[in-house]
Amino acid sequence: MIIIGIDTAIRKTGYGVIDMRTNGSFRILDCGLIRNAASLPHSECLRRLAGGIRELVSSFKPEAASIESAFVSRNVKTAMILSLARGAVITALAECGVPAFEYSPKSAKRAATGLGEADKSQVASIMANLGGLDVSQIPDDATDALALAFCHGNLALRSAGGLVRPPVPI
Repeated sequence: MIIIGIDTAIRKTGYGVIDMRTNGSFRILDCGLIRNAASLPHSECLRRLAGGIRELVSSFKPEAASIESAFVSRNVKTAMILSLARGAVITALAECGVPAFEYSPKSAKRAATGLGEADKSQVASIMANLGGLDVSQIPDDATDALALAFCHGNLALRSAGGLVRPPVPI
């Protein structure tokens, strides 16, 4: 099962694409960033995010996408901008027919490392080791995206085996 994990942000959106196998192992197919310069207006950033997601979907043909759940921020402006980025990504996925599932950062990190409070270097190290990639090839902002993809893959496998309820797309 090909899964794309997406850690949304307006300036640097991390992504990770994995091939999750039925035995629980996986291979990292790609990971990286969709970057937007600070000088770009938000409308252009959103257009570029949606276009980047469409390109990734076209290249890898994922069966599912996993994104970070929305969080409450003390800074309302920051929360609104993040929500715009999430909306652009979710819309692009829906246009491409890819169901999106959301997980908390703690759930994703727990699935990847066993610790909900793991830092990016711990997540990157474990994802690289398990996914067959050199850790230096994983950008910091793509680590959570890989953990999100892995989290969904594990849950999808467990639900297929009847161990848990299947995840519900957003």
